[in-house]
Amino acid sequence: MGFFSFLGRVLFASIFILSAWQMFNEFGEDGGPAAKEWAPKLDLVKKHIDGLIGKNNLHIDVRTFVAACIFLKGLGGLLFVLGSSFGAYLLIYYLILTTPLLYDFYNYKVGQPKFFGLLQEFLQCVAFVGALLFFLGMKSSITRRQPKKKTQKAKAA
Repeated sequence: MGFFSFLGRVLFASIFILSAWQMFNEFGEDGGPAAKEWAPKLDLVKKHIDGLIGKNNLHIDVRTFVAACIFLKGLGGLLFVLGSSFGAYLLIYYLILTTPLLYDFYNYKVGQPKFFGLLQEFLQCVAFVGALLFFLGMKSSITRRQPKKKTQKAKAA
């Protein structure tokens, strides 16, 4: 059972580790293609937050955001393979931070072709969060179990 648990964690984390490796290789001076994809979405977030708390109070650097994504995916995936709860938390933080921004199906009408593709990717990320929460729940329930004490048989006189 231990081998299959390890194999499952390797297969699950490979999604994040390989993605982080690709982003790292493409990073470059400008942050790579990931920065070009994130820039308009982070600008919308900045405009929304500026509307709430005032102008020019928040600065979101796209290169730093991409580097943080690489860090969360890479380290989180590696630690998750080793069975660490901290790795699972890092992956959950990454998914919660990026999923609503990256897969913004809510900006499209139901009939548009992009809507269903983005919705499918969004729901897949929600399923990943669910799997990580399941892992954390199982890990915490295993650590709470205590071995049963053997009862002493009464000695006959």
